[in-house]
Amino acid sequence: MEIPRLFTVLLMVLEWTSPGLPSPLWPICDLSALDHFIKKAQEAEAAMRSCKEECLLSVPLTVPQPSVDYNAWRKKDSQQQAQEVQSGLWLLSQALQSLKASISNAALHSHIDNSLGNIISIGQVLRSLSIPEYTPTGAGSASQDTWRVSSASTLFQVHFNFLRGKVRLLISHAAVCQQAFS
Repeated sequence: MEIPRLFTVLLMVLEWTSPGLPSPLWPICDLSALDHFIKKAQEAEAAMRSCKEECLLSVPLTVPQPSVDYNAWRKKDSQQQAQEVQSGLWLLSQALQSLKASISNAALHSHIDNSLGNIISIGQVLRSLSIPEYTPTGAGSASQDTWRVSSASTLFQVHFNFLRGKVRLLISHAAVCQQAFS
């Protein structure tokens, strides 16, 4: 296990085992942890490119729109940005779980499991930045721009681009990190 992921896991364990009221997580403003997750997403995307027929989906999956319109993003307040990212991570998690249920290749399951674990860890990073958790309702996910994908390769490409786009923007501009560096 590499250092950024180990650090995130350690923070999670310490939070769960602390007696009484949990103390707030120390903000994880260093983007190296996110860079680790982005690298792993890129590796999974590369592995999925070799998967052809087995990785075609019989039913298209809904995923977040990975591209960022920077002008529109800047006009949103931090809560709207956080909800868009949290919604997107939730959609990616749902899509990855559906993909896992539809394929039998153990090597691909490993990439899917790692990606699901990384999404959970990113959620912990967001919590450490005092970004509230948000799980979209059925109608809530429809309000976000979404795509439909029909292959594992495309799903992992969206996952990779979403992390290096909207998730990176949210974390790098988190208010707690801006205060820490001012």
